[in-house]
Amino acid sequence: MEIYLDNSATTRVCPEAAEAAMNAMVNDYGNPSSTHAKGRAALKLVMNARKQLAKALGCESWELCFTSCGSESDNWALWSGAEYVSRKGGHIISSAVEHDAIRHALDELERRGYEVTRLVPGPSGAVTPEQVAAAVRPDTILCSLMLVNNETGAITDVRSISRIIKQANPDALMHTDAVQGFLKVPFSARTLGADLISISGHKIHAPKGIGALYIKSGVRLRPLIVGGAQEDGRRAGTENVPYICAFGEAARIGAAGAAEYQEHMRALRQHVIDRLTRENPGLVVIGGGAPHILSVSLPGYRSEVLMNFLEAREIYVSRSSACKKGARSHVLEAMGMPPAVIDGAIRLGFSRYTTMEEADAFCGAIAAARSSLAHA
Repeated sequence: MEIYLDNSATTRVCPEAAEAAMNAMVNDYGNPSSTHAKGRAALKLVMNARKQLAKALGCESWELCFTSCGSESDNWALWSGAEYVSRKGGHIISSAVEHDAIRHALDELERRGYEVTRLVPGPSGAVTPEQVAAAVRPDTILCSLMLVNNETGAITDVRSISRIIKQANPDALMHTDAVQGFLKVPFSARTLGADLISISGHKIHAPKGIGALYIKSGVRLRPLIVGGAQEDGRRAGTENVPYICAFGEAARIGAAGAAEYQEHMRALRQHVIDRLTRENPGLVVIGGGAPHILSVSLPGYRSEVLMNFLEAREIYVSRSSACKKGARSHVLEAMGMPPAVIDGAIRLGFSRYTTMEEADAFCGAIAAARSSLAHA
């Protein structure tokens, strides 16, 4: 029996989203920019999906721009956001535990002459408002901190941090990578305080290859991709109508059952923590807070060996972000975790489809791994 516990890397597409994509591919397959009936039908689908996504995020539909993924949204937000407010200063605040899409975008901004302060979190894995307050300056123009860390599940208090940033410089922009937070922890674009919010479809049971950037009304970003006038002139290129439709449908379903799904994942996570700590002396629970992510470590056992043991039993987890492709976790290193903890860390990602039976099977497999590998 396959047990998929890597939902932080990607989720399986829900049937409703797949059906919406298929309909757009084989029935309403026109180009949304075409003025004939098939084009108008495709445009109507895009407009409906935008409304669905806006309702789930808590914003106006015109404040959303579809992108190809969360990484594109992050790059666009940082590069164009910094340029938009560059006349007010050149200082940027972020952290040492951001996704690589942010980290490498910040590297490019430094090459362009911006000064970047990368805050280091404590054992919780989250940057605190107090840290931001100590780092912010009158020339701070942009702050980018992820809402939920993709490796540990640590939750950042974006609302409080946004207030601190705006008090220091009212023109400064607040960006958050909410790819792991969207529909997993309660928040609304209207109240979060962020000017720019990145989200992605494949984390909420839509296909890979579709994302969006929330751009608060009044903020004008230079397009990252130029050409046609799609997305109200903000992003050129023919819209990916099937995936946009799937994203909208997945967001609709996820928002409608958000409270139930989050509680389900929270119960699974706590159950696994309770059982693992009870059955495995020395096991370390790393950071956390979000209901769908659990990072644990068995010091003395290498994560890749544990993963291979689990995969042989059709249980799928990861050792860190999927984007790292096996490289050592910069997140755990920045948190100051001992090498033995980092080398033995694995990440579980739960979804609304994960069952308690699957969680128990994973716990049993970890116990079997400890016994088998200890005698290998």
